[in-house]
Amino acid sequence: MHRIFGGGAQILQNGASEERGENARLQAFIGAIAIGDMVKSTLGPKGMDKILQPMPGQDGGRGQATVTNDGATILKAVWIDNPAAKILVDISKTQDQECGDGTTSVVVLAAELLRNAQILVEQRMHPQVIIKGYRIALAAAREKLESLATDNGKDDVAFREDLLRIARTTLSSKLLKHEKEHFATLAVDAVLRLQGKPNLDYIQVLKKAGASLKDSFLEEGFILEKKIGVGMPKVLEDCRIMVANCQMDTDKIKIYGARVKVDSFEAVAEIEAAEKEKMKQKIDRIVAHGCNVF
Repeated sequence: MHRIFGGGAQILQNGASEERGENARLQAFIGAIAIGDMVKSTLGPKGMDKILQPMPGQDGGRGQATVTNDGATILKAVWIDNPAAKILVDISKTQDQECGDGTTSVVVLAAELLRNAQILVEQRMHPQVIIKGYRIALAAAREKLESLATDNGKDDVAFREDLLRIARTTLSSKLLKHEKEHFATLAVDAVLRLQGKPNLDYIQVLKKAGASLKDSFLEEGFILEKKIGVGMPKVLEDCRIMVANCQMDTDKIKIYGARVKVDSFEAVAEIEAAEKEKMKQKIDRIVAHGCNVF
């Protein structure tokens, strides 16, 4: 026996809606283009900042407001439920992870491509034809860029100047734009010291409050951020330094997963004496090094 149910099974949750055909395509276009228009005004050296006010939490309180013109930061803070707009946000995150810059540019470019695609779709052009045209344009643009590209890798002076131009362009839209020449030089010098190594984690950035941006500098050696002991001198020159990667408290004989049972206080005293002797040997080796900074 077969039973026929009217209306079919309910797949969507209560209150959810479904868009199909032209309506779904229109919603995708509108959401993506709106994201591009939102961050477009922050692009370039004359870009404006956005004030980001977090949504109220469950307790009714609001978080701290943020002022920024960074596209990735803005898109991370915006709550989005449009699938096409979420794709643009993912594009911005990928660009930030791969290059560290250009997050706003890729979103604006993608939004403008969709804006022009919407016009062609409204003229009854098939989306696959539009995609094919964009791929042809991509190949043509890549070929043109490769023909215009120059390689100054063998000329150290020209290569350094190219890096400085890239750094200046990157800093033109940031808060450091008033000191971009100084920070561009710091960034290029730091990168060149890596000698081609791709790991930027080797560059350590220490932030200290109390001075101006102009006082930032690139140290020739290695800076280890540690607190100076009480009563110790603040400045030492031509010193011998030892860096230890182990704790300097009283050494305990570590026997993991086992217990030591003794039958007399003399045995406890022998264990303590062994610990002191181990610590004394470590100190003797440090003293023999002749360091005055530890």
